[in-house]
Formats: sequence, C-alpha cells, structure tokens
Amino acid sequence: MIKKLIQHGNSAALIIDKPILELLKIDMDTPIELITDGKNLIISPVDKTDHETKINKSLEKINKKHHHTLKKLAD
Repeated sequence: MIKKLIQHGNSAALIIDKPILELLKIDMDTPIELITDGKNLIISPVDKTDHETKINKSLEKINKKHHHTLKKLAD
C-alpha cells in the first residue's frame, strides 16, 4: 500500500485506514511507538499492560529513591 502524507498544521500526518487499525487492534487510545533505523519508519502499538508495568516500575524506583523528599513535600 502506498500512502501520501497530508499537511496537518506545521506537521505531516499519515492516515491509517480502518482495516489496518482493526488488523493491528489499534484505536484512538492505543499508545503508538515510532522507531526508525534512519531509512525506515516502524509504527507499532504499545501493549497497554506492558506500558503500565513500565510506568509502575518507574514510580516505584522514584518513590524508593526520593521517599524522604516526597514525604517532606506532602507535609
């Protein structure tokens, strides 16, 4: 499938057709990861549970490292 970018303000947008969204189980609320190797653009849905797990691990790490400071800020 060949697509053209469209103007969206000062940016470019790519329209993804509904059958492709359904095939990949992507909707408007699905986080999308964009990566490139310098020549190709790869668009992948982010597993919501994996994304939430990473956020929770980051929060735990921050809370463990800065719990004294966070407690003082809360008081």
